[in-house]
Amino acid sequence: MKNLKRILALSMVGCMAVGVLAGCNNNNGGSSSGESKAADTSASDSGEGTTPAGDASKGSVYWLNFKPESDETLQKVAKMYTDKTGTAVKVVTAASGTYEQTLSSEMDKSEAPTLFVIGNSAGVKQWGSYALDLKNTDVAKELNTDAYNLYDADGKLVSIGYCYEAYGLIVNPKLVEKAGHKVDDIKDFASLKTVVEDIHKRAGELGFDAFTSCDMDDSSSWRFTGHMANLEYFYEEKKAGQTWTECPASITGEYLPNYKNLFDLCINNSISDPKELATGGHDASNQFLTEKAAFTVQGSWEYAGMKDKIPDAKMIPYYCGVEGEDKAGLNCGTENCWAVNSKASEDDQAATLAFMKWCVTDKEASQLLVDSFGVMPYKNAVESSNAFLKNANDYTAAGNYVMDWATNYQPNVNEYRAQLVSALNAYCADQSDANWDQVKAAFVDGWATQYAAANS
Repeated sequence: MKNLKRILALSMVGCMAVGVLAGCNNNNGGSSSGESKAADTSASDSGEGTTPAGDASKGSVYWLNFKPESDETLQKVAKMYTDKTGTAVKVVTAASGTYEQTLSSEMDKSEAPTLFVIGNSAGVKQWGSYALDLKNTDVAKELNTDAYNLYDADGKLVSIGYCYEAYGLIVNPKLVEKAGHKVDDIKDFASLKTVVEDIHKRAGELGFDAFTSCDMDDSSSWRFTGHMANLEYFYEEKKAGQTWTECPASITGEYLPNYKNLFDLCINNSISDPKELATGGHDASNQFLTEKAAFTVQGSWEYAGMKDKIPDAKMIPYYCGVEGEDKAGLNCGTENCWAVNSKASEDDQAATLAFMKWCVTDKEASQLLVDSFGVMPYKNAVESSNAFLKNANDYTAAGNYVMDWATNYQPNVNEYRAQLVSALNAYCADQSDANWDQVKAAFVDGWATQYAAANS
């Protein structure tokens, strides 16, 4: 991993600084980061690459989908393509939090996925040998940025980004106003805390609570051990004045008190008692959609499912008490990158590449995908109408900084997060100083331990 460039975050900040989140898009999905070359839109045209000699009309497509919330859309897109071309397209969607296990299982089968996700450096190491070099393929030539592409140590284009996203706190303005507050008045942790605690205190009277459930089971814990954890890593980066370009061997945990501020606010002002979070079973998305809570911890991928029921929903930053956070923006990046199975037949590879190009160039197909994904970084994909990404644009236009996805660098990600979950569960059950010390150990000592394990 050393000496390889990965500037997803740098290019993201650069693009955002000159206009919009989708400024990387002229048209306007495990998780340790991958390596990326500089954001040069012609990068995918350089080098030899691999162009399958197969006949697309004789092949088929099997897409192992990383995004459960997009399953319905992908099934529709697959049928459209089959109806149009006669090429069979199968979409199988892994349950939330199970993608790596599902991929391992499916790759062992005789009819393995032809299209799958490699979205981080751990994935590049584990699955890079299963990935076709996408340089000079027709779909790679449709990209309008190289910022989200992942390369291996030999320069092979292992996977290409198919969307990028933002995450933060999603708010229902109508409920906030019903409680006597305004979303625009929330500009830092102090003002967020005032609103949240007031709503929670009056939940019985108001008929809704502040936060949706903060479950720590596999279907939900990533919101806190992956996404929310990003604020700690990001502010370490920001203080050092240099965006990470590779996984550091250790972290200081200096901003863990800020993580604790926001985590405590969420779990202690929620529909569910903190002691109930370990086993999960609560449907946070449904709680928000049915207006049982005014806030939820989520990302731009939720917009498609929210826009009809809560059309005025807004996304605000992870306010956590850091000095100067009134100039914070949203967390922006991606882990959703397409890879094509190098072990598949050449006919299936050709069929898969043809399908991918159609997805990002056909107006009707790309409209469906953009509505589900948010933004697709391709020259001929339709513009995004995702309001949460517009929120990200608005923060940037106002001069706010972007919180890049530093969390993508978590080492030995599954093991690292498992230890975080265990420590956070103990803390939720008993919010003692001793239990928080165990959370600190999982964050900081756990990082060094898993870095050593991943790089031994």
